[in-house]
Amino acid sequence: MNITVFCSAYSLDERYCAPAAEFARLLGEGGHTLVWGGSDAGLMGLLADGVKAAGGKLVGILVELLAHKGYQGADELVMTRDLAERKAQLLARADAIVVLVGGLGTLDEVTEVLELKKHNLHDKPVVVLDTEGFYDGLRSQLRRMDAEGFLPRPLAELISFADTPAEVFAHLAASSAASS
Repeated sequence: MNITVFCSAYSLDERYCAPAAEFARLLGEGGHTLVWGGSDAGLMGLLADGVKAAGGKLVGILVELLAHKGYQGADELVMTRDLAERKAQLLARADAIVVLVGGLGTLDEVTEVLELKKHNLHDKPVVVLDTEGFYDGLRSQLRRMDAEGFLPRPLAELISFADTPAEVFAHLAASSAASS
């Protein structure tokens, strides 16, 4: 399975790195391909290192302005002109999307894929690894949008939240079984 991951390119505290490293190990050991922003920096680099060490494949989608941060050990590194093209490639190559901790770029990516899914422009599973309650605010806001009629589809059809890396893969397996 090609799993697109949105996450931070910054170096983060161990409380965020440890779950990301465990997720990377499970992804690689599962024989999956990591599709990600292509950077060797911060959490992105840690993720790529972990997937590669566990035997997984790496497909990086890197924007030209960040070419100097490209992950040199990727099986494939695709260069895009801008962030919009990068996001389109990340979604196009995904069988599933997983969201780890991240900043504004990560938030932009996840809201875009949810907006596209809301309009039935894709039906790929989207799972958030909610490490240390990092996305509690997002989860609360999405629940409110759902409860107050701002979403044309039930929230559970758009996104799932997981507390551990193992739960992420359980959600992905359930989504795969449901679509078979």
